[in-house]
Amino acid sequence: MNKLLFFAGLKDIVNADQLELDMVGKTVKEVKAELAQQYSDLPLESVMTAINEEFAFDDDLIEENDVIAFIPPVSGG
Repeated sequence: MNKLLFFAGLKDIVNADQLELDMVGKTVKEVKAELAQQYSDLPLESVMTAINEEFAFDDDLIEENDVIAFIPPVSGG
């Protein structure tokens, strides 16, 4: 089982700041595709992804108990 964390506007779209889903053995890209099917408004093409607090790439594999975070772009001034 994996914990998926959503930040800023992403959590408003998902209507939760975290979900518990089984994503073991999938790539980050596959996780994003699965989430996009369920939440069509989720802008996953523009978010950064982290696995266990380290930035991840689309071809990184998810392992048991990994925490996956989706972080939207942030701007400030």
